[in-house]
Amino acid sequence: MFQPVLIGPGIAGWEFLKSTYDRQFDAFTKSPQLKRDTDYFRENIASVTSAEDLVQDRRLLSVALGAFGLQDDINNTFFIRKMLEEGTTAEDALANRFTDSRYRDFSAAFGLGPGELRGNLQSTFADDIIQRFEAQSFEVAAGEQDETVRIALYAQRTLDEVVGGESSERAKWFEIMGTPPLRSLFETALNLPSEFSQIDLDQQLETFQDRTRAIFGETDPSQFADAEKREDLITQYVARSQIAQLSSGFSSTAIALTLLQGS
Repeated sequence: MFQPVLIGPGIAGWEFLKSTYDRQFDAFTKSPQLKRDTDYFRENIASVTSAEDLVQDRRLLSVALGAFGLQDDINNTFFIRKMLEEGTTAEDALANRFTDSRYRDFSAAFGLGPGELRGNLQSTFADDIIQRFEAQSFEVAAGEQDETVRIALYAQRTLDEVVGGESSERAKWFEIMGTPPLRSLFETALNLPSEFSQIDLDQQLETFQDRTRAIFGETDPSQFADAEKREDLITQYVARSQIAQLSSGFSSTAIALTLLQGS
């Protein structure tokens, strides 16, 4: 399978990947294994009428979970089936009890719970899931070389959707806090300590807002629907990640020189 090409870690690697993304992504999606998986999904997903149908077909389930970044749950079939069967319409449904919003999004997309419309009854369903799966798979492959790049790609692809809706500022922050890749990006970009997640949720929210105002001028994450501000956020994240990686073995002068050489 085609592997994403990075010329190095940090800002240099990120800028190179951005400039070559379209070509690299096109080559990646034409990889034989990926093509076989997506073709199989497109040809067979219409036959799924229940959660049991989906979890019993490992190839379909692999694409379904991978589309939402949940590929590590491939062997947790009882858990996945229960989550799909309960759906998302009930407040106490299993998917709604997770702080990780990806589970709710996954269950809602397939619509296999009580009173829900099955996702595969929609004409664009297979293509939509496949597009997500291809993007997620590319990000995972890039992350095998540099986890920072994986998270940056994920944010570039999804953040606009998270912050651009009609929900309140508070709801948007909780959506970010409940999506592990986005949470990691913001924590690093805002220079928050690793112990930060252990404090009260309302205190976390206030801290996110205070740090965001100090660095970006306002508290509302809706500002990152703007492409320029979103890029500033991601660049801040990549730079701080690079500093953290370098700081264990370099002096501050050496770090500064390395960053300048990569810019």
